[in-house]
This record gives sequence, structure tokens and C-alpha cells, in this order.
Amino acid sequence: MQNPAIIAKNVSKKFIITHDADTRYKTLRDTISQYGRSFTDNHTKAETEEFWALTDVNFSVQKGERVGIIGRNGAGKSTLLKILSRVTPPTSGRLKMVGRVASLLEIGTGFHPELSGRENIFLNGAILGMSRTEIRRKFDEIVAFSEVEQFLDTPVKRYSSGMYVRLAFSVAAYLEPEILLVDEVLAVGDAEFQAKSLGKMEEVSKGQGRTILFVSHNLDAVRALCTRCLLLQAGKVEMDGPVQDVISRYLDTTLRRLTAHFPAVPGKPSIISVTLNREYLEVGKFELVIGFSSPFPLQPPIPGFVIFNAMHMPVLGSNPRYHSDEYPKISIQEGKIKVILEYLNLHSGLYKLDIWLGSWHENFDHKTDALVFEYQNPVTYIDK
Repeated sequence: MQNPAIIAKNVSKKFIITHDADTRYKTLRDTISQYGRSFTDNHTKAETEEFWALTDVNFSVQKGERVGIIGRNGAGKSTLLKILSRVTPPTSGRLKMVGRVASLLEIGTGFHPELSGRENIFLNGAILGMSRTEIRRKFDEIVAFSEVEQFLDTPVKRYSSGMYVRLAFSVAAYLEPEILLVDEVLAVGDAEFQAKSLGKMEEVSKGQGRTILFVSHNLDAVRALCTRCLLLQAGKVEMDGPVQDVISRYLDTTLRRLTAHFPAVPGKPSIISVTLNREYLEVGKFELVIGFSSPFPLQPPIPGFVIFNAMHMPVLGSNPRYHSDEYPKISIQEGKIKVILEYLNLHSGLYKLDIWLGSWHENFDHKTDALVFEYQNPVTYIDK
């Protein structure tokens, strides 16, 4: 028997964007003059444009489900959560939600900056319709989970972004809402707190039957927490289904880029193509093929690469310039160079690849974010 907690039918949201032809910095005198000219018919009017952030979004979420929402920046994810949180109304369509809703949309949402952490806990509980007795019953757990006890009586405007998120999530998770909406704001917290938060969301969903909608660019977190996923693209639901199927579709259509081509740089050797072997990646290996061209004959150029994780931190790199002198003694103007690593020592996740090309003494070309790939650390089973 179905027991929906959220039902969205043909939900759409329109914004009006204003394009002012005069974009220069305006003084007070300019503003007053423009206001005076607005009463005449010969002034230049600002152009407006309709922008539909969401268009005919339909879905339902059963009580106790953990649903991830993924998509590129601008796809409409945060707008959808703001509509579900009653922060903004839809332009058209119907929305039904059963139960109390707690949301963690962005840093500072629902908190009064002049009030202390203690006072904001009671304020948020009151907004959720809880009595002071109920809030007191959960108070110690909230404080312990947030780890901000030392600053509990300090105005939250003096909190760091990490402290804000810790307290805000703790309040949202422990004050017993039936529906919990969480946006990418959790990414502000440190890795330990993110892991603890994901565990808490899974606990309250499985053990207490609460419904969770989780928006994130962290695909590993979505896989770990959610049982179902929505893919938003240009304000529409592109796919709704099992988590891994939806993530694979997302990567194939928007993120994963295993081949790239570039125009030659005039007057010097340059990278014209880069390809990453998909089959090698699937078994934990790395094969990179770099195509190059040069306006003049030269000894085969030396490739270098650096792999960056989703936080744009370098995690792996190689440059034969510093550890090899075995190079063919020929002169060529174009060709391909293959780089192979028999073991790719990476955690599962999304990665970007920067490529360099040069000689023993100088750099010729550099491509930033040349490729984007998802790596799944292969599991090896040992038969005893």
C-alpha cells in the first residue's frame, strides 16, 4: 500500500530576469535622474526575460524513502527544495506534503544571527511546532552531535560556516520532522562531520520512518545514503529510478569526458587530442593517449599529467622528464604518446585530468580539465 509523503504534480517556477542596457556604475545623481526620466515616454526601458527554473516537474516520494536529487549547476535542484520548504511558491502546479518539514538549504537559513546557538535551537523547534518540553528532551543530543557546546551561548553570527552547519543539521535531524530536506550545504562541513551526518540521516530514515530528500554533487554520498534518485536537467526531471542507473546516466550525459580534441596552437608544439581508456579504468588501470602536432620537426615531446579530485586537490601525477632518459632519438612533427599505469591508486570518486607537453627544458602546451572521469575502485575477491 502506497503511503506518499510528498506529491508534486506539474510544478513549475518562473523568474523574471531584468537586462538593463546601462550597466555602468551609477551615482546617486544618476539614479535620481533616471527616476525623473521614468515619467517621460522617451527613456530607455530595461528589457525583461522569463526564465523557467522548473517546468512540469512530477514525482512522488513514499514515507521513509531516501531520495537523492542530482544535476548540473542551474538544473533547478535548489529551486525545487525551496518550493518544497515553502520558501518560495511555485508559479503553477500542485504540491502536497504530509508531516512536519525541516530543511537545511543554505548557511543561516532558519537561524537568527543575533540569537545564541541555544536560543536558535528553541526558535527552530517552535517553528516546527514543538513544545518547549519536547525541545528540552532533545536538547542535550542536539548539542552533543553538533560539538559546539563551548559556543552555545555565543550569537550565531560569530560562528564559522562549519559551526553553523553542524548546529543547523543537528537541529534539523533531532527535532523529529517527518520530512528532512538537505541541500549541498553539508559540503561545508569537514569530512568526519559529513560522514556522521550521512549516518544520522540513514538512521532516522530506516529506524524512524522519516522521509529524506538529499541534493548533492557528491555522488558517493548519494550512493551511500539514497535508495532512489532524480536527475534534473534544465528544470525538468530527466530520469527517476535506481541510484546507480541515474548516476550513470548523469555522468554519461553531463560530466564524464574520456575523449577531448583541441585546436593546434600556432607556432609551437601542442596537444590536439587526449583519450582515456574506459576498459582500463574499469579494471583499476590507467591508459592515456595524447595526440600532438608541431609546426617543425622535434624529438618526441614529453607528456605529464596531474589527476585532481572533486575538491580540486592533486592526488596523483607523473612527469617522465624527472625520472627517465630513455626516449627515441628521432625527429617528428606529429604523433601519439601512450602513458600506462598498471595500478591506479585512487579512491572511488570523480576526477579531473590536467595534461602537459614539453621537452627536457621547456613546456610546450598545457590543457586544464582536459578530461573528467569517474573511478570505481575495483573489488578483488580472494578464494581461500
